Amino acid sequence: MEILTAPAPVASDTTDFLPLLGTDHLEFYVGNAKQAAYYYQAAFGFELLAYLGPETGVRDRASYVLRQGKIRLVLTTALRSDSAIAEHVKQHGDGVKILALWVDDAFASYEKTVARGARPYQEPRVLTDEHGEVRTAGIYTYGETVHLFVERQNYRGVFLPGYVARQSSFNPGPVGLQYVDHCVGNVGWNRMNETVQWYQDVMGFRNILSFDDKQITTEYSALMSKVMSNGNGFVKFPINEPAEGKKKSQIEEYLTFYEGEGVQHIAVATNDIISTVRQMKARGVEFLTTPGSYYDNLPNHVGAIDEDVQALRELGIMADRDEEGYLLQIFTKPVEDRPTVFFEIIQRKGAKSFGAGNFKALFESIEREQALRGNL
Repeated sequence: MEILTAPAPVASDTTDFLPLLGTDHLEFYVGNAKQAAYYYQAAFGFELLAYLGPETGVRDRASYVLRQGKIRLVLTTALRSDSAIAEHVKQHGDGVKILALWVDDAFASYEKTVARGARPYQEPRVLTDEHGEVRTAGIYTYGETVHLFVERQNYRGVFLPGYVARQSSFNPGPVGLQYVDHCVGNVGWNRMNETVQWYQDVMGFRNILSFDDKQITTEYSALMSKVMSNGNGFVKFPINEPAEGKKKSQIEEYLTFYEGEGVQHIAVATNDIISTVRQMKARGVEFLTTPGSYYDNLPNHVGAIDEDVQALRELGIMADRDEEGYLLQIFTKPVEDRPTVFFEIIQRKGAKSFGAGNFKALFESIEREQALRGNL
């Protein structure tokens, strides 16, 4: 049984110049935020938390904040065609614009990263209302994607100043999603090492795991990937780059249809993946399929696990093991018509790695979908 694992982070808050407390929120720019909010409530089990728009005095956009566990999604749409939000959606389709990071000092985070070479997105700003203040500042990372530093220890409001609490009469209930495990970015040809170096130099991240095109390959396509982690291990950003193959890889397909670099998928954790996936499937979420033959060898591949292999087979959930334990994972199909952004549902039973033993089966599943779209 092959075991692939990442080394444990060695840095600490005392040596990490940019200590991160975790993911604060993820903001999508979308074509219709009201309908997207309904989808994520109905299919993914999020609840509506807050709203910003014309009714709150904002004239150029509308934003809906959704929550489940520690996950916050912000869905933002433009109200005018001559806005940067509208231009972003026109070029990229619905996609992740902001990967917001929770910090103790947003201004210092901005100043230190800009001094190390980051391109500014938003200069330090103080937002206030009757519930207190939030400090924010932002920098660009790959493509048009942004890291927004959010300092909120002096705020007791529902989300951010300017937002009002909003509940929906439509509330199908959560499906067990707990927190953001990692977010994966796709970059262009020969751009991975440059992006990795940026995270090391600007953000103080470490490369904790690397895969080359010999490890991540099928008969037709390949890619390369490096996993970047901050010092305390709370935030992880794998970076993918296409590699030469007989046909177009999933990364090339993404770059073509997203029309640039961006967030490929968001991995969200659950404590009971079988229950979560069953509920999501019942609500209409489409997942990639895994051939039955994969499960014939699963006991040899992953060893003893707590879950019923037949249940994993029925749902298409994959398993992998490292030196710390094992994990269970499954991937949705793209959540919009452009074959770009999708989600991973993951349950960690001790494992700290990323399911490298499943890459071949996963990529073959993606290639089957690409072939149906005529993009392989």
